[in-house]
Amino acid sequence: MAVLKVAVIMGSDSDLPVLKPCFETLKKFGIEYEAHVMSAHRTPEAAHDFSANAKTRGFGVIIAAAGKAAHLAGVLAASTTIPVIGIPIKSSTLDGLDALLSTVQMPAGIPVATVAIEGSQNAALLAIQILALSNENLSEKLASFKADMAEGVAKKDAALNAKIEEL
Repeated sequence: MAVLKVAVIMGSDSDLPVLKPCFETLKKFGIEYEAHVMSAHRTPEAAHDFSANAKTRGFGVIIAAAGKAAHLAGVLAASTTIPVIGIPIKSSTLDGLDALLSTVQMPAGIPVATVAIEGSQNAALLAIQILALSNENLSEKLASFKADMAEGVAKKDAALNAKIEEL
Protein backbone atom coordinates (compact mmCIF):
# COMPACT_ATOMS: atom_id res chain seq x y z
CA MET A 1 0.00 0.00 0.00
CA ALA A 2 1.32 3.43 -0.93
CA VAL A 3 2.37 5.80 1.83
CA LEU A 4 0.29 8.99 1.91
CA LYS A 5 1.54 10.66 5.07
CA VAL A 6 3.76 13.73 5.42
CA ALA A 7 5.61 15.11 8.42
CA VAL A 8 5.86 18.90 8.63
CA ILE A 9 8.55 19.99 11.06
CA MET A 10 9.06 23.65 11.85
CA GLY A 11 11.94 25.17 13.74
CA SER A 12 9.62 27.53 15.63
CA ASP A 13 5.92 27.95 16.19
CA SER A 14 6.35 31.44 14.68
CA ASP A 15 6.72 29.65 11.31
CA LEU A 16 3.07 28.58 11.38
CA PRO A 17 1.69 31.46 9.23
CA VAL A 18 4.23 30.64 6.50
CA LEU A 19 3.17 26.99 6.58
CA LYS A 20 -0.56 27.67 6.25
CA PRO A 21 -0.50 27.21 2.42
CA CYS A 22 1.36 23.93 2.93
CA PHE A 23 -1.29 22.57 5.29
CA GLU A 24 -4.12 23.81 3.06
CA THR A 25 -2.58 22.10 0.02
CA LEU A 26 -2.02 18.80 1.83
CA LYS A 27 -5.63 18.86 3.04
CA LYS A 28 -6.93 19.71 -0.45
CA PHE A 29 -5.27 16.56 -1.80
CA GLY A 30 -6.37 14.40 1.15
CA ILE A 31 -2.86 13.87 2.49
CA GLU A 32 -2.55 12.91 6.14
CA TYR A 33 0.10 14.90 7.97
CA GLU A 34 1.55 15.62 11.38
CA ALA A 35 3.15 18.91 12.38
CA HIS A 36 5.77 19.37 15.09
CA VAL A 37 8.19 22.00 16.38
CA MET A 38 11.77 20.78 16.63
CA SER A 39 15.10 22.51 16.56
CA ALA A 40 18.31 21.34 14.94
CA HIS A 41 20.21 23.15 17.68
CA ARG A 42 17.96 23.13 20.76
CA THR A 43 16.45 19.64 20.41
CA PRO A 44 18.83 17.73 18.12
CA GLU A 45 18.10 14.38 19.79
CA ALA A 46 14.35 14.77 19.23
CA ALA A 47 14.93 15.73 15.59
CA HIS A 48 17.22 12.74 15.09
CA ASP A 49 14.81 10.32 16.78
CA PHE A 50 11.87 11.62 14.76
CA SER A 51 13.56 11.29 11.39
CA ALA A 52 15.23 7.98 12.23
CA ASN A 53 11.78 6.52 12.95
CA ALA A 54 9.74 8.44 10.36
CA LYS A 55 9.62 5.62 7.81
CA THR A 56 8.46 3.02 10.34
CA ARG A 57 5.82 5.51 11.53
CA GLY A 58 4.39 5.58 8.01
CA PHE A 59 5.74 8.86 6.66
CA GLY A 60 6.66 9.08 2.99
CA VAL A 61 8.11 12.61 3.00
CA ILE A 62 9.35 15.10 5.59
CA ILE A 63 8.95 18.85 5.06
CA ALA A 64 11.24 20.98 7.24
CA ALA A 65 10.83 24.74 7.64
CA ALA A 66 13.49 26.81 9.39
CA GLY A 67 15.02 30.25 9.36
CA LYS A 68 18.43 31.78 10.10
CA ALA A 69 21.02 28.98 10.21
CA ALA A 70 18.28 26.59 8.98
CA HIS A 71 20.04 23.30 9.66
CA LEU A 72 16.78 21.50 10.47
CA ALA A 73 16.21 19.90 7.05
CA GLY A 74 19.79 18.63 6.93
CA VAL A 75 19.65 17.23 10.46
CA LEU A 76 16.44 15.39 9.59
CA ALA A 77 17.83 14.16 6.24
CA ALA A 78 20.94 12.79 7.92
CA SER A 79 18.90 10.26 9.89
CA THR A 80 16.41 8.96 7.31
CA THR A 81 16.14 7.48 3.84
CA ILE A 82 12.84 9.17 2.95
CA PRO A 83 12.83 12.43 0.98
CA VAL A 84 13.25 15.69 2.91
CA ILE A 85 12.05 19.01 1.51
CA GLY A 86 13.40 22.20 3.05
CA ILE A 87 11.53 25.50 3.25
CA PRO A 88 13.84 28.42 4.06
CA ILE A 89 12.07 30.97 6.29
CA LYS A 90 12.79 34.72 6.29
CA SER A 91 14.52 36.02 9.37
CA SER A 92 14.95 39.54 10.60
CA THR A 93 18.56 39.79 9.48
CA LEU A 94 19.19 38.58 5.93
CA ASP A 95 15.63 38.29 4.59
CA GLY A 96 15.83 34.51 4.24
CA LEU A 97 19.01 34.31 2.18
CA ASP A 98 20.86 32.82 5.16
CA ALA A 99 18.18 30.14 5.51
CA LEU A 100 18.17 29.43 1.77
CA LEU A 101 21.90 28.89 1.65
CA SER A 102 21.89 26.77 4.81
CA THR A 103 19.12 24.58 3.41
CA VAL A 104 20.38 24.14 -0.14
CA GLN A 105 24.13 23.68 0.55
CA MET A 106 24.11 20.08 1.78
CA PRO A 107 27.11 17.75 1.69
CA ALA A 108 27.22 14.84 -0.72
CA GLY A 109 25.11 11.94 0.51
CA ILE A 110 22.60 14.06 2.45
CA PRO A 111 20.20 15.46 -0.17
CA VAL A 112 17.56 18.01 0.74
CA ALA A 113 15.15 19.24 -1.92
CA THR A 114 14.74 22.96 -1.38
CA VAL A 115 11.89 25.22 -2.44
CA ALA A 116 11.82 29.02 -2.59
CA ILE A 117 12.08 31.15 0.52
CA GLU A 118 8.73 30.70 2.28
CA GLY A 119 7.52 28.49 -0.61
CA SER A 120 5.38 26.23 1.54
CA GLN A 121 2.72 25.52 -1.09
CA ASN A 122 5.40 24.26 -3.46
CA ALA A 123 6.86 22.12 -0.67
CA ALA A 124 3.46 20.48 -0.23
CA LEU A 125 3.06 20.01 -3.99
CA LEU A 126 6.52 18.47 -4.29
CA ALA A 127 5.71 16.10 -1.42
CA ILE A 128 2.45 15.18 -3.16
CA GLN A 129 4.28 14.56 -6.47
CA ILE A 130 6.70 12.24 -4.65
CA LEU A 131 3.84 10.32 -3.03
CA ALA A 132 1.94 10.21 -6.34
CA LEU A 133 4.71 8.10 -7.89
CA SER A 134 3.16 5.11 -6.14
CA ASN A 135 -0.49 6.20 -6.03
CA GLU A 136 -2.48 6.52 -9.26
CA ASN A 137 -5.43 8.29 -7.60
CA LEU A 138 -3.13 10.99 -6.26
CA SER A 139 -1.43 11.24 -9.64
CA GLU A 140 -4.80 11.88 -11.27
CA LYS A 141 -5.60 14.58 -8.70
CA LEU A 142 -2.30 16.28 -9.56
CA ALA A 143 -3.03 16.13 -13.28
CA SER A 144 -6.43 17.70 -12.67
CA PHE A 145 -4.86 20.42 -10.48
CA LYS A 146 -2.37 21.30 -13.21
CA ALA A 147 -5.09 21.30 -15.88
CA ASP A 148 -7.14 23.69 -13.73
CA MET A 149 -4.13 26.00 -13.41
CA ALA A 150 -3.62 25.98 -17.17
CA GLU A 151 -7.31 26.72 -17.72
CA GLY A 152 -7.08 29.65 -15.32
CA VAL A 153 -4.14 31.10 -17.25
CA ALA A 154 -6.00 30.67 -20.56
CA LYS A 155 -9.00 32.57 -19.12
CA LYS A 156 -6.73 35.39 -17.94
CA ASP A 157 -5.12 35.52 -21.38
CA ALA A 158 -8.52 35.79 -23.08
CA ALA A 159 -9.63 38.52 -20.64
CA LEU A 160 -6.40 40.46 -21.23
CA ASN A 161 -6.80 40.27 -24.99
CA ALA A 162 -10.42 41.44 -24.72
CA LYS A 163 -9.27 44.48 -22.73
CA ILE A 164 -6.55 45.23 -25.26
CA GLU A 165 -9.09 45.08 -28.09
CA GLU A 166 -11.11 47.79 -26.29
CA LEU A 167 -8.15 50.20 -26.21
